Amino acid sequence: MMRALWTSASGMTAQQLSVDTIANNIANVNTTGFKRERVDFQSLLYETMQGAGQNPDLVGNRPANLQVGHGVRPIATNRDFSGGTWEPTGSNLDFAINGRGFFTISTGTAATDIAFTRDGSFNLSPTGAGELSLVTNSGLFVLDNAGDPIVLANDIDLQSLEVNQNGQFSVRGEAGETVDLGIQLGLVQFPNRQGLEAIGGNLFLETAASGAPILEAPGDVGVMSQIIQNHLERSNVRIAQEMVELIVSQRAFEVNSRIVTTSNEMLQQTNNMG
Repeated sequence: MMRALWTSASGMTAQQLSVDTIANNIANVNTTGFKRERVDFQSLLYETMQGAGQNPDLVGNRPANLQVGHGVRPIATNRDFSGGTWEPTGSNLDFAINGRGFFTISTGTAATDIAFTRDGSFNLSPTGAGELSLVTNSGLFVLDNAGDPIVLANDIDLQSLEVNQNGQFSVRGEAGETVDLGIQLGLVQFPNRQGLEAIGGNLFLETAASGAPILEAPGDVGVMSQIIQNHLERSNVRIAQEMVELIVSQRAFEVNSRIVTTSNEMLQQTNNMG
């Protein structure tokens, strides 16, 4: 009986984490660039009570093992990096990514203080030197393909600012000609996106599991990403899907709790037999 109690307790703990993850997904349904998560589970240790082929009293061997498991545990939270819907915003400083790329963001003064995001909702902030820096909504610098903060002239005409699908900045001149600003958004890809560490604020950090970031350039990555100006990528959370998974997790939690109650009643009946 005690085995059933602890096995069911592990199931309740696992389903509670599943509900917590679903709650976080639903809470971020309107978060720009958010990617939903799911919890993966793994069975715990199995006790072999009788092994296959280990019965000397019979002429033939046992064809199967007699085993009992000891429950379940969460093993990983995998992130769904499928694209969200693109919402037009009308702002020349809003960018969505079509592809596997990430924007590069400076989080400190050191060259290694770099994070990555799919949130392309940017703004301009004065630098104090008569220039404007491209920053996130938290004030972090957006980096170009050389790893430097993107800086624009203070008198730039934002209405004429254009960023093509490769992330190259240009403006319209007085005669209507295209003037290249010599700036390109820094986009990177990772060998294993699932290995990225989420730190909040729509930011991810490189880890040993994710591999080093690969700057997007022809020949360096399989498929280049495309920048879509005047748009933002919305969360890929689907409320209907989350509600179904919430119901499944809730029912699984209830069944496990019922097993705990049943095991307790059986133990009580055993004690009363004395």
